[in-house]
Amino acid sequence: MITVKNLNKIVDTQEGKLQILKDIGFEVEAAETVAITGESGSGKSTLLSLLAGLDRPTTGDVIIDDLSLSAMDEDGLAQFRAENVGFIFQSFHLLGSLTALENVMLPIELKGQANARAQAKTLLDKVGLSHRLGHYPKQLSGGEQQRVAIARAFATKPKILFADEPTGNLDSQTGATIAELLFELNASQDTTLILVTHDEGLAKLCRKQIVLSAGQLV
Repeated sequence: MITVKNLNKIVDTQEGKLQILKDIGFEVEAAETVAITGESGSGKSTLLSLLAGLDRPTTGDVIIDDLSLSAMDEDGLAQFRAENVGFIFQSFHLLGSLTALENVMLPIELKGQANARAQAKTLLDKVGLSHRLGHYPKQLSGGEQQRVAIARAFATKPKILFADEPTGNLDSQTGATIAELLFELNASQDTTLILVTHDEGLAKLCRKQIVLSAGQLV
């Protein structure tokens, strides 16, 4: 599904050039679960952004389904993400002016699919929020907001789901529930799941761990 070849990321700072990632390479199989771990500042979120096509490497390439992300222009990358990729962020990124149901319906409608309301209701029921359809994000707890974010991420049945600290803002019990949901949906939809986490317990649930230290693969 994913081949990462000699990824390097260098940025300019006031002190000069800073190498965030150095010669990163690995492969991920379809429907595999992968945890990217390492200390703060090791390059985890940068790597996730490169894998998702949200950022470009200085050198190297990410190849997904035989398609080179480096060979795509910005429009091509945007289309690729829309058709293949889902995201879950630590800070949820729900639209405050939309209800839980409307937040999940939005990506389905943007893809031009029919029955967006019915599909969104089904997903929210799967994450245990059928009683919260008409509630706005500010009316939901952190755990409930993350469940809505998960339902939204899976709404378009992405081939790959990227999650950046999906349990980072949650208490341990709620985090465990969210993790269970992620892996259940991963299994039922055969979605490749790649997550960044500081949570060792969550990382151990994944089939593969990619450990970074100072921008290098350990």
